[in-house]
Amino acid sequence: MARLDFKGKAFVQNHHLTLKYHHLVPNKAASLTDKVSLHDNLIIHGDNLVALKALLPTYAGKVKCIYIDPPYNTGNEGWVYNDNVNSPMMKEWLGKVVDKEDLTRHDKWLCMMMPRLKLLHELLSVYGILFVSIDHNEAHHLKMLLDEVFTESNFVGTIIWKGATDNNPTQIATEHEYIYCFAKNKPSILSIWKNKTSNAKEIMLSEYERLKSLFQADVEKIQQGFRQFIKANYESLNPITHYNLVDSKGIYTGSRKVHNPKLGGYKYDVIHSNGKVCTPPANGYRYPKKAMDALLEEDRIIFGKNEIQVIQIKEYLIDYEAKLSSVILLDSRTGSNDLQALFPGEAKPFPNPKPVDLIHYIFGFCTEKDDIILDSFAGSGTTAQAVLSLNKEAGGGRKFILIETENYAETLTAERVRRVIQGVPNSKDESLKKGLGGAFSFFDLGEPIEMQAILQGDNLPTYEELARYVFYTATGEEFDPSQIDLERKYIGTSKDFEVYLFYQPDLKYPKATALNLQLAEQLGKDKKKLVFAPMKYLDQDHLNDYKIDYCQLPFEIYKSRN
Repeated sequence: MARLDFKGKAFVQNHHLTLKYHHLVPNKAASLTDKVSLHDNLIIHGDNLVALKALLPTYAGKVKCIYIDPPYNTGNEGWVYNDNVNSPMMKEWLGKVVDKEDLTRHDKWLCMMMPRLKLLHELLSVYGILFVSIDHNEAHHLKMLLDEVFTESNFVGTIIWKGATDNNPTQIATEHEYIYCFAKNKPSILSIWKNKTSNAKEIMLSEYERLKSLFQADVEKIQQGFRQFIKANYESLNPITHYNLVDSKGIYTGSRKVHNPKLGGYKYDVIHSNGKVCTPPANGYRYPKKAMDALLEEDRIIFGKNEIQVIQIKEYLIDYEAKLSSVILLDSRTGSNDLQALFPGEAKPFPNPKPVDLIHYIFGFCTEKDDIILDSFAGSGTTAQAVLSLNKEAGGGRKFILIETENYAETLTAERVRRVIQGVPNSKDESLKKGLGGAFSFFDLGEPIEMQAILQGDNLPTYEELARYVFYTATGEEFDPSQIDLERKYIGTSKDFEVYLFYQPDLKYPKATALNLQLAEQLGKDKKKLVFAPMKYLDQDHLNDYKIDYCQLPFEIYKSRN
């Protein structure tokens, strides 16, 4: 496989490993919940690279779907390289705006993306999937970088989102963007998609046959019963719930594939039932006139309420295979309109937000009711709105994790989610007027967890914070704070060990506490134990006898991690 090379690559390949874990500091005032918790919907304000590292002890291997919309590196975004990598060249980059005149802007962008993608890979579950929005400025570089981090064999495909604004001054109009899709383990995710869709398809076809036998030729009653059935069984029928129309030939949906995506389509008139000529697709129809006449004869054309709407084709469920569409058509103004509906009468709060429908479609296909969805370039918070909207429709409990670096994390990102949850009284959209419901916990990125500070007494972490850190670092497994038993100093069980932490956030405690024979006897001899303590007064024979692997705080915290 061809490898991508760029300035600074040697310094960032393992930069994510050298990052210190940081505290996640709860911000009750900015939250919308009775109890702030790391297991709630989350909005995190702070550097997204450091925040991703801070999430590892709780969410490594747990995230089902990641969608990110990083800077496209157009030269007009004003983004700044801020990763403090141990390299003189890269330290020169710090704090400087990356613009079109910057000859190293592609190198800087790749150096910014690589460690973030590596941490995102760690956070994904074995059945997880990543979607990354990008345009032509970095699309070719990004694809090669993703091939390297996720491996080329886990490339699932590319979605073209046609709806972006033409900002290209040349004679070729740029009206599309790309969304790259990579799996953590491609065979696993494709198997799930295929099985899920096959089951949903079978259930829907069976229900259609039942309704047809019940109501005979009354298509209106069949349609009414079928839509009620989909609403009642949304979760088990997802992701093909958009097949919600019926006629005498079966279940179908409206496809926009009537248009020709390339220049030079067929030009002719299609007459609406009101006698007027239907608005043709911009590039002409993809079918010659004879083929269109055949579709009309077979009743395969869906007309709009009037001639202004472009016609669609009936696409029958019986022919459907489990696939995300490779081309998504949306009005380029949709994302801005979505946001403006939540901030009526206010100045444009955010440039070029992604449409909720776009993200909703992706999540609807790839996630189930209890999945965790992460967006580490959260921007205006479209991802959260899409998740809450999907939960409202499906009755599910999907969770979102948003990370936003900029200072509008509270005033825009969290405020948008707050309004979506609580409702916008003057909104024309009934669902937004009532609110989608839900809650979220807001966290600020705090100070690094400095192990040496345990001995020096500076910025001592709480017991739970240190427990989370040592448990994940030593075992690589998720930490469950509900398992803590302070009296026994027990913090959880991994697949190999019971784990104990002898610590208090008090400088006197670590200086006066040691693992001795009395403590070892209290822990017992029946199970293998991983014990963190400042000192020990036991020789190796006694440690072996009590099945103890001892790790001294703070110096040997990595001892048991493979």
